[in-house]
This record gives sequence, structure tokens and C-alpha cells, in this order.
Amino acid sequence: MDQQIDGKHLKDSFLGEELDDADIKSLQSVMTIKTVAKDEFLAREGSTDRHLYLLADGGLEVLTLQHGEPTHIYAMAPGEFAGTRAFVDGTARSASLKAQCDSVVYCLEPGPFETLLESNPVLVYKIMRAIFRITHLNLMRMNREAQELANYVYKIGGRY
Repeated sequence: MDQQIDGKHLKDSFLGEELDDADIKSLQSVMTIKTVAKDEFLAREGSTDRHLYLLADGGLEVLTLQHGEPTHIYAMAPGEFAGTRAFVDGTARSASLKAQCDSVVYCLEPGPFETLLESNPVLVYKIMRAIFRITHLNLMRMNREAQELANYVYKIGGRY
């Protein structure tokens, strides 16, 4: 039996915060679903695929190579998505995505997504706003972590 993209997973994700039922149905029509086995790579650092990946179920580990060794960067939870830069501007992936357990991922490619520009431009706008929001949240998190590291190194604002 074919798996179906669950509208509730979309609605409950960062991508679906502004979407109504009609938007969800339109988005489902241009997405695909992929199951990823434990320890399987969904995407590799340096690859040029342009998918935006939404984790529906399971867990993904974000890894980068540092000194030739895979280094853990982040553990994704259901509802989070990855690949915003590759999706928007086609740049090579800056990190790998590896399944921590058997996982289900919803995939969005620019081509099918762009077909919605004529039929549903408001939906495209809402999705792009969601991508901007998550990118901004990630940037704020990274800035906070950099500040905490600087505080630790220079022992500002606390005892270490």
C-alpha cells in the first residue's frame, strides 16, 4: 500500500503554521514521501539535490565533516525541515542528513512547487514566509550559541 502524506503532519510542522485545509491539500499534491532506514543517509554534504525535507516521523541527525570525521551538529525532531538553502538557491548541501531511526520524510522540489505560482500564489508566499522564519530562527540560535561560547572563552557574565 502506498503511503500518503498526512495533512496533520504538515499542519503541525513549521512549514504548515499559516496553512488552512485547502493549502494543505494543494501542498500535498506537489510533495513526495520517502522512508529512510536507520543509519541511512537522506542527503550528503556537498550534494546538489534541491529537495526541501520535512521530517514527518522519526529522527534525523545533521552531520558535517570536520577533519575528515563526521561531526554531530543537530538532531532534528518531527515537524522540522532541512535543506532551505539548497531548495531556494541551489547551493550544495552544507551538511549531511542521517536517519537516527526508521524515519518518514516529506520532500518538496522547486519544480513542482513552482507550478503553484500560477494556481496558488498565496500558498507559495506562505511557504516562503515559513522558510524565512525557520532560517531566521536558526540564525538567532546560532548567534546565541556563538555568544555563549564567547562568554565561556572570555569568562564574561558568569563563572566557569
